[in-house]
Amino acid sequence: MKIASFLCAGLLGLSVLFSTAPPGMAQSLRVLAGDRAARLNVPMNRAVVVESERPFAELSIANPNIADISTLSDRTIYVLGKSAGRTTLTLLGADGGLIGNVEVHVTPDIAEFKERLQQILPGEKIEVRTANDGIVLSGTVSSIAKLDRALELAERYAPDRVSNLMTVGGTQQVMLKVRFAEMRRSVTKSLSSSLAANGTAFGGGLSVLGGTGQYSSNTNVSAVFDGDPATLPSYSGESTGRFGFGFNVGGLQFEMLLEALESKGMVRMLAEPNLTALSGQEATFLAGGEYPIPVVNSDGGISIEYKPFGVELSFIPRVVDGDVINLEIKAAVSAIDTTVTVQNAGFAVNGFSKRETSTTVEMRDGESFAIAGLLQDDFANLKGQVPWLGDIPVLGALFRSAEYARNQSELVILVTPHLVTPVAGEALALPTDRVRLPTETEFFLFGDIGGRATPRKGGAAEVARQDFEGSYGYVME
Repeated sequence: MKIASFLCAGLLGLSVLFSTAPPGMAQSLRVLAGDRAARLNVPMNRAVVVESERPFAELSIANPNIADISTLSDRTIYVLGKSAGRTTLTLLGADGGLIGNVEVHVTPDIAEFKERLQQILPGEKIEVRTANDGIVLSGTVSSIAKLDRALELAERYAPDRVSNLMTVGGTQQVMLKVRFAEMRRSVTKSLSSSLAANGTAFGGGLSVLGGTGQYSSNTNVSAVFDGDPATLPSYSGESTGRFGFGFNVGGLQFEMLLEALESKGMVRMLAEPNLTALSGQEATFLAGGEYPIPVVNSDGGISIEYKPFGVELSFIPRVVDGDVINLEIKAAVSAIDTTVTVQNAGFAVNGFSKRETSTTVEMRDGESFAIAGLLQDDFANLKGQVPWLGDIPVLGALFRSAEYARNQSELVILVTPHLVTPVAGEALALPTDRVRLPTETEFFLFGDIGGRATPRKGGAAEVARQDFEGSYGYVME
């Protein structure tokens, strides 16, 4: 009698425990007589108590690998979830009649998963459900990084059975501002001299004593002395800085040519392409052109392939967390190099000069990085002279030629990402918004090639109120 009392008290305590358990944990189910389709949800590695209205004599579980059962009394069953899946629990009475079938659905324990999710990602509006032995995540997260963390945590509870229906909130469009700045400087200096003599001692021919190599034995000396600059010998082909004079000594005629040339050049290149793309999507940009290149096919025919040149840019932005942006960038500056020529299929094809970079960086909205830089300094000294005569002190300078060349190039590529959102069309301004076509009177009488447009509202009106040389908008000179 005492044993029966203790057993009843224990069962009562278990039923109270399971009935007061929070959702997702062990719960109790009461099977009524004639209930042939009762349903029972059991979390994995958790237990549920099933109570029968009538005493049962026999129990069976369709798939013991999904759930395990044990009896606590002739009316109470202990069901333990082992692995995700569905199975059936059958209860039979003493007369062999069917008391009821219970459909047991073992699902991942999302209660613990929800608790861990709230601890790791507090404040995120993520909804967790179970579906077909897996976990379904839905709702809105604030960044891709937090979405990845939620998916990684869910994989630990339901490996390879996680469905992602979450969306990323906030701004997910990135505008990349790239600045290509290049400076090229070149300095060339040359100094050369030539000395020629002619007379009866040379049989009317010309003797070469200079360092330019522009004379030959059959050159007419009289043409050198005729006063025509076109017939003067030259070292570099430039007439700037060239001085020639001649004199007679008895029956000999002498001609001397001195040439000193200095040239300086500077090239400035600046390009600022702006490109906008959705997070995770690629955007490309090309400002330049395409150069046709003939290519011989396998059948011997000639086809044309086009190679792009100019300012090229492609990037893939990824908004990682808040205003942190990951950028995968490829940038290049190329131009046709006319100094390099290759014969291809009977055509002369020029080469290309190209500066290219490919990198991945991470920065915040509005921050800048110099992703590439180039400092190139080329130096060359060339000297030519007549053997032995050019080594004579002082006078040897008349038999030597020297050339000095130096080229410097600097290239810097800066990138600045911005998180952007669309705006109303009236707020955008174009460089053509403040310029209108002139009338015939304005053009012919006053020489006005571009009249001022005066929009009344929107961004165009703001631009129109600015001067062309102002800091706002585009500069037109």
